[in-house]
Amino acid sequence: MRKTAQITLTCCFAVLVSSWGGKVFAQESDKSPEAAKAPEPPAHFYHLEFLVQETGPDGKPTNSRTYSGTVSTSRTDRGFSMRTGSRVPIVTGMTSVDNKNMPVQFQYIDVGVSIDARDARETGDKLALSLNADISSLADPAGSAIASSANNSAPVVRQNKWQAGVLIPIGKSAVVFTSDVLDSKGGMQLVVTATPIR
Repeated sequence: MRKTAQITLTCCFAVLVSSWGGKVFAQESDKSPEAAKAPEPPAHFYHLEFLVQETGPDGKPTNSRTYSGTVSTSRTDRGFSMRTGSRVPIVTGMTSVDNKNMPVQFQYIDVGVSIDARDARETGDKLALSLNADISSLADPAGSAIASSANNSAPVVRQNKWQAGVLIPIGKSAVVFTSDVLDSKGGMQLVVTATPIR
């Protein structure tokens, strides 16, 4: 009788353990990375317009250039990258020919506009971006104290570099970067507009 009771208890215990173990295994499998991953929200596309403005002493634009591209809010989007400009030769070596110095070696530097916009995501009625802008140009020798004091054969390059996370209102223009120009009383600013693409 005791053996029968022990066998019955052992069988009941084995059934309980197997059913409980199955539930634990099911709960553990629910915690897998696939189950924990939230569904990605639908991607939205935005047309970005970048307006680079040079400003005078009064703060009003004196010159402007426009660049544009498209980004999306998808996690796999690589963002917007733009490069435009010139390669300027800089004399690095001279030789004497008939008692005249002649350039024989050059090094090229990039002058122009580079803009990178990445990691676009919507925050309410605003668009957040990781923005990097590099704007360079040759200084005007006539109007630049820096250029006039330098060697005439070596141009002076003006450069403005910005890198930051920015938050811009969707559908409205926003000044995201601004700075003074070192060799004049003017300045430079970058204006960004994000327009939804329907």
